[in-house]
Amino acid sequence: MHATKVDTIRSRERRIGLFLLLPAVLVLLLVFAYPIGRSIWLSLFAQNLGTELQPVFVGLENYGRILGDGRFWQTLRTTTVFTVVSVVVELALGLAIALVLNRSFPGRNFVRTIAIIPWALPTALIALGWTWIFNDQYGIANDILLRLNLADTGVNWLGQPFTAMLAAIFADVWKTTPFISILLLAGLQSISQDLYEAYSLEGATPWQSFYRITLPMLLPQIIIAALFRFAQAFGIFDLIQVMTGGGPGGATEVVSLYIYSNAMRYLDFGYASALIVVTFLLLALVVILCSILLMRSRRHKAADV
Repeated sequence: MHATKVDTIRSRERRIGLFLLLPAVLVLLLVFAYPIGRSIWLSLFAQNLGTELQPVFVGLENYGRILGDGRFWQTLRTTTVFTVVSVVVELALGLAIALVLNRSFPGRNFVRTIAIIPWALPTALIALGWTWIFNDQYGIANDILLRLNLADTGVNWLGQPFTAMLAAIFADVWKTTPFISILLLAGLQSISQDLYEAYSLEGATPWQSFYRITLPMLLPQIIIAALFRFAQAFGIFDLIQVMTGGGPGGATEVVSLYIYSNAMRYLDFGYASALIVVTFLLLALVVILCSILLMRSRRHKAADV
């Protein structure tokens, strides 16, 4: 009877928990599900200047158009390069900063506070600032190179494909690395110091402690941080729009800019909706894969404990 009573209490608590989650679920459905469903519906129609902005049902024609759209695949490759490089660099730097901030030193709380400032600033404002820094005529970047005799003439940072992408990645890393560091710092603080002390008594070096304890215990936080940043970087818009506008010659044009152009510049709403749906499916696939990795890492962590 005792077991039956416990099961009844757990069942009641579960129902109460689901009831309390209901408002949040309804908000998520309103904010996310409706726009996605609306985009899927619009993607089945042709609605552009050719139809006088009137919806004409075309089925999957817009999706077939995507398959032959070389510009879309180019923007997808550009977005992938930007996302992968920026996220990898941010994870490496964020972990290094988190390890430093996790140690005790004078003024640590002050350093932790100012470290989050770049993340708190508006992206468009930061992008404008970095545009000035990388200006080929009066930018600080060229001034430093010239003063150190590292270049004979100023570099046209935003006027060349490679350097424009490099500048955009640099600006994104500068802004979002603090976010990664704060997430990983929270994970580091949850690791018991007793583990390190016990391992050090066995003669382990700091590197061995990092490899055997820190990384395995921090892996769930790393995956979560990577997931957040991947979704944000893949949907980057304002930073690229302000810094390069997708140029030069489309070298930094990302998927979000291409969707924006189709919807707001060319008024091709049906095709833009199809692009949104395809992009959403790609992001959903990455989220699913990351979720699988996260569950596996938690199982290994629980097994180790």
